[in-house]
Amino acid sequence: MESISNTRQGWMSVLAHSQPAQLLAHWQSLNLAPQYQVIRAPEIGLSQLQARMGGTGRRFILGDMTLTRAVIKLNHSTDIYGYSYIAGRNKPHAELCALLDALLQLSTLNGQPAGLSELLLKTVIHPLAAIQQERRELRARAIATSKVDFFTLVRGED
Repeated sequence: MESISNTRQGWMSVLAHSQPAQLLAHWQSLNLAPQYQVIRAPEIGLSQLQARMGGTGRRFILGDMTLTRAVIKLNHSTDIYGYSYIAGRNKPHAELCALLDALLQLSTLNGQPAGLSELLLKTVIHPLAAIQQERRELRARAIATSKVDFFTLVRGED
C-alpha cells in the first residue's frame, strides 16, 4: 500500500477518501504553517453519477453527488498548484487536501520522495492509507458474514 500512496494518484486518492478529523489530527501534529494563495476558493457543486445495468448494459443516471473542490498555489518561486476534489460539503477539508497535494509535489524529485515529502508521506498519507485499508477489510468481513450460497437440488422425476 505504501508504494501506491507514494504516487500523486495514490496520495490524491488517500486524501479524497480521508475523514476530515483524522486528516486534521495528522496534519496538526506536524505543526507546519506553509504560505500559499487560494487560486480557486473551496466551492461546493454537484456531479452527476452514471451507472450501467449489470455493469455492462445501457447507461443510466444514478443520481447526483455533492463535491467540494479547491485549488491553491504555494508561495514559492516554482509554479506548484495543489488540487482537491472531495465528496461532501467540507470546505476546510478540501483546502487542506489541496495544500497537502501541493506540498507533496514540491518536495518530490524525479518521482522519488525527498525531505518534506517523506515526512508528509510517513506521518499523514501512510497512516491514513492504513486506516482506510482497515476500514475496507472490516466492511468486507461484515459483508462476508451475510453471504448466502444458493444451490439447486435436482429431483429424480422427469
